[in-house]
Amino acid sequence: MVGASVPISGKKDGASSILSKKRKRSSKSSADRDDKRLSPALLDLNILDCPICFEAFTIPIFQCENGHLACSSCSPKLSNKCPTCALPTGRIRCRAMESVVESVCLPCPNAKFGCPENLSYGKQLTHEKECDFSPCSCPELDCDYTGPYKDLYRHYDSTTHHERFNWFLCGQPFTAQMNISDKILIKRGCTLIILIAVQCFRDPCGVYVTVSCFAPPSPKVREFSYDITYTTEDGYTMIYKSPTVKRILKVSFETPQDNFMLIPHSLLRGDLLKLEICINELNQEK
Repeated sequence: MVGASVPISGKKDGASSILSKKRKRSSKSSADRDDKRLSPALLDLNILDCPICFEAFTIPIFQCENGHLACSSCSPKLSNKCPTCALPTGRIRCRAMESVVESVCLPCPNAKFGCPENLSYGKQLTHEKECDFSPCSCPELDCDYTGPYKDLYRHYDSTTHHERFNWFLCGQPFTAQMNISDKILIKRGCTLIILIAVQCFRDPCGVYVTVSCFAPPSPKVREFSYDITYTTEDGYTMIYKSPTVKRILKVSFETPQDNFMLIPHSLLRGDLLKLEICINELNQEK
């Protein structure tokens, strides 16, 4: 009896060992599946784009009876008719592809500038438009620096650029004196992280004047308004009040279409332009 018990015990030990190995393999396989699920490097991301408009798939995703896919924007445009096989589409959801799209996460394109966000596929563009880390370009012609708006602000302080601009205080008028031919004057906030560009554009109608700040259109970034006052030598005064300071990522020298003061040529005195400007913060809680 004792001898008979040995093989039985051995079978149990063997079964236990096999079960243990299976569990380890199962655990490893599960981890591998998780890694594959989260790693876009293992996928050809083109398969996650609509084959009709080539834009990234977003939920819901539709398919015809033959399995041809179409995004929610293309289906109604095609009168819910598959362009590949002409079968009806727009009624059957492709849950499998929706699961794949939801499982793929990509780092923000601005990760190299410090953005920590991981985004579901198809949502990168929406996030990128409002990302706090969107790179701003240095407005100096001889400088190719790009970085987040807060770093650009510090960049000015750590280079020779700071020799060519003055400070200003929000809520207090300051004088901005420049040559129209220079086209741009950079000012830096004294107590807030804000770098502004005062620009002027010659036109047959006169000179356009605008004020912009270097920052992404993120809801987390402070917003400002501005007032411009221009007074001629004979005492005539023009006042322009803009409800917002336009936020830009880089300087543009195209004639503005909105948010500008237009000074007629008849009121200008040569190339010199002297303005009184006041920058006001709108959302002080940020």
